Amino acid sequence: MFKIKMAVLCFLMPMFFWSCGGGPEMDIHENVGELLEKFSPTEITTDISFLPENERKALSKLVEASKYMDEIFLRQAWEKNPEYRQALASRSDDLGKKAYEYFKISYGLWDRLDEHEAPFINEMEKPKGAGYYPVDITKEEFETYISDHPDQADTLKGDFTLVRRQQGGLTAIPYSEAFKEWLEPAAELMRQAADLTENESLKTFLRSRAEAFFSNQYRQSDMDWMDLDSPVEITIGPYEVYEDKLFGYKTAFTSFVTITDPVESKKLDRYKAELPAMERNLPIPQKMKNLNRGSESPMRVVDLVLSAGDTKAGVQTVAFNLPNDEVVREQKGSKKVLLRNVLSAKYEKILNPIAQRLVNEEQRKYVTAEAFTNQVLFHELSHGLGPGKIFVDGRATEVRKELKDLYSACEEAKADIMGVYNIHFMIKKGLLPVSFKKEIAVTYLAGLFRSVRFGIGEAHGKGVALQFNYMLEKGAINYDEATGTFSVNFDNFENWVRELVQDICILQATGDYDGMQAFFEQYVKMPDNLAAALEKLSDVPVDIVPQYTLAEELTGGTN
Repeated sequence: MFKIKMAVLCFLMPMFFWSCGGGPEMDIHENVGELLEKFSPTEITTDISFLPENERKALSKLVEASKYMDEIFLRQAWEKNPEYRQALASRSDDLGKKAYEYFKISYGLWDRLDEHEAPFINEMEKPKGAGYYPVDITKEEFETYISDHPDQADTLKGDFTLVRRQQGGLTAIPYSEAFKEWLEPAAELMRQAADLTENESLKTFLRSRAEAFFSNQYRQSDMDWMDLDSPVEITIGPYEVYEDKLFGYKTAFTSFVTITDPVESKKLDRYKAELPAMERNLPIPQKMKNLNRGSESPMRVVDLVLSAGDTKAGVQTVAFNLPNDEVVREQKGSKKVLLRNVLSAKYEKILNPIAQRLVNEEQRKYVTAEAFTNQVLFHELSHGLGPGKIFVDGRATEVRKELKDLYSACEEAKADIMGVYNIHFMIKKGLLPVSFKKEIAVTYLAGLFRSVRFGIGEAHGKGVALQFNYMLEKGAINYDEATGTFSVNFDNFENWVRELVQDICILQATGDYDGMQAFFEQYVKMPDNLAAALEKLSDVPVDIVPQYTLAEELTGGTN
């Protein structure tokens, strides 16, 4: 109490505390070391010996540009994060050092693996609107203001703006203005990389995206990214809305710098041709299917050189499907990218050890790296399928705009289960062997255990909890109380996969927020048998902390 009173007397600052020494007052929780142990430091690198010198130099520039995405996202997560980072970096005590390491993993004071994102420093709850909105704003206040000021609705709800209070009202600040300090040097480095590379598609995208940083208009550069075909590739800019738990409107800055494997990428082309058939095969009424999306949908198998910003916070991404702009998707489709070296690391360090403990002994043989890779691939393919642009009460809108804060979790659940559904479809078409059906089912089960450990407050973890409890209730997954292990009921698994795809897609197609919320309330929970099973995994990492050795060599810095 003494520290709190002193902080208030010194600075009278709400929501967080400041010491009279000028830095933030920090009460570091004693369990921060245990939190840190859930992550395993893992080298992520690749071979670039085949690249010409100019392309290596371009790659180095892109790594440098990406680091600015870290700075932007740190502020998007919470605007006071930089002050806490500075204070933690100066700590020399053991607890302070551990807190600093976990702060870098979490991009803030809150544990991203915890269901409620509990703080590990001080006791402040993380604002649902992260750093995008005033910390004390409520949904009701925002929606009332929009209703009273409809002329400001588009900018305040826009993908690329921050919301701030001004003169008794709300105002929208474009990202191009709010983050100019970091976007300008990032854009300059990208232009330098464009001058170095001989790949025309990379030149075009880098210059286009650099311009978008200033115009705050990203659609054309998203189009150019879809046409990007280069040994050295980069995905950089504002994309996902997971961090905005208030409404799911605001995009977070991120970056992936990658090296493409053209041979392995070419092998995926056979699935690209099947995307229209996958859409037609969805178990929903014809009018709900999205048959107008573009089917270009390039696919890439790549090795990650560096990730930064949103994608580096907490759990590491193994694949992605972008862009999210429905206009771009209708014209160009979406690009699916598998991060091969990250996938391999997670299978060896996490998924397989989990399966050896929680999957019924007789079914463990069906957990394979190939099935894991295909599960991830078809998860990303499925993000580009199903309802996107929809009509609600006669007005044109999008699923994500109607489902708001529920969208990210339901979309992850949809992509997971639809991925399995589409693999079943490929088996029926003869593109995958019939024997693969058991492998994908049991590997999917093991994958649920892996992802639910991310926390059921996080979008992926919440989506997994929904699937797990639904399938357990329906008998598609069985629990053996004697051994404390789980197994797949092969007799009815495929049927319940289909039913769950149907349930989620219909809720999306109708933009039924209340219905989706009720669905989540019914199934997003932690049953006792699952909680007990997860306790057996205390020595298995929840995720990796990437050590980007190649990126460090290229830039001579620490990533």
